[in-house]
Amino acid sequence: YSCKGEFEHLLKCRDQKLAIAFFVSMYGTFPLICVFPVIIEFFCLLLDAKGHRRALAMKKRRAEQLDWTPQPPVPEFVPRMFFHVNYTGRGTGTRNFVRKWPISHLTGRQVKFVPPGHPEKKIVFVVGDSHLRAMLDEDVAIPELPFCFSFLCVPGGVAADLRMEVRHLTVPWTPDLVCVCAPSNNLTGSRTIGEAAVDFDALLRTVRSRWPKVFVLDFPPRLTIPLDLQELLRNEYHRVAARVPYVAVADHLSLNQLNLWCPDGVHLSDTDGMPILVDLLCDAAFSQLALPPPEPTASTQMPPRPWTPPSPRVAPRVVATGPEPLPRRRHPRGWTVVGQEGKVIIASESLPGCHFECVK
Repeated sequence: YSCKGEFEHLLKCRDQKLAIAFFVSMYGTFPLICVFPVIIEFFCLLLDAKGHRRALAMKKRRAEQLDWTPQPPVPEFVPRMFFHVNYTGRGTGTRNFVRKWPISHLTGRQVKFVPPGHPEKKIVFVVGDSHLRAMLDEDVAIPELPFCFSFLCVPGGVAADLRMEVRHLTVPWTPDLVCVCAPSNNLTGSRTIGEAAVDFDALLRTVRSRWPKVFVLDFPPRLTIPLDLQELLRNEYHRVAARVPYVAVADHLSLNQLNLWCPDGVHLSDTDGMPILVDLLCDAAFSQLALPPPEPTASTQMPPRPWTPPSPRVAPRVVATGPEPLPRRRHPRGWTVVGQEGKVIIASESLPGCHFECVK
């Protein structure tokens, strides 16, 4: 029995060759009838081992089937306005390497201020987020214009960050025009659309308190955020900026052309998308500088009229001319019709022994 136990142990360890050698060495010299039960048990163990391997394979296949979970379908087309858009969330354009800028102690974000290159020209001061980075790093060329640009860029900044930087910015010159780029980072930085609108309103109030002539440039659409949410924020920005010109951008960037965006789906590509944004900025600045400056609010009010004494009123005198009216024909018994209401007066009539008047 000790040999039998050793033999079973070798079989359970799946070392069949060693088990057969052990069986021959131990039971080769004994009669067959002595080893017949052991041979039967050996084949039974082989069959059990085969069934065990089949069971393990079945469990493995079932585990592989259970590990698969269906993934949500990727939307291929998203409706916008009256056409379908190829919405994948990633652009196919290219963008240059992002350079590191100094960190602001006010907001804790990177910030860069570029003064005007030609102070003798008219100055257009542009305030915005990371969409201006390609212009500041000169990755995108700005055409030669009769005016020059100055930039204040806060990558990743929301409306509150832009307002903080504008409040503490000191410049020795006064810009002729200020462009506020609508911050798209409030799509992810604000909790609600109303909160983003309040912050943008505060930003506009701060800018208009320092410089009178301001206009707003809309933010480019993103491929990573639902279009209806972007449209809501865009409408709120337009409502808040009702007193200043608002330049639309989304209509000039087709979402079917993925080469207008870089692979992150947020920023425009330097080769195809940013030139469109630069052209829109230059055209809007040129048209705003060509307009006459708005008159002050005090001059628009009409001056009070001087007081003059009223002239005396004279009653008009009506003079009727024409043929003289015929004498009224008297009733034979003294009746006379008076007025339009049919009132009649019975004139006095001499009767023997009495005298009376009656009014009806």
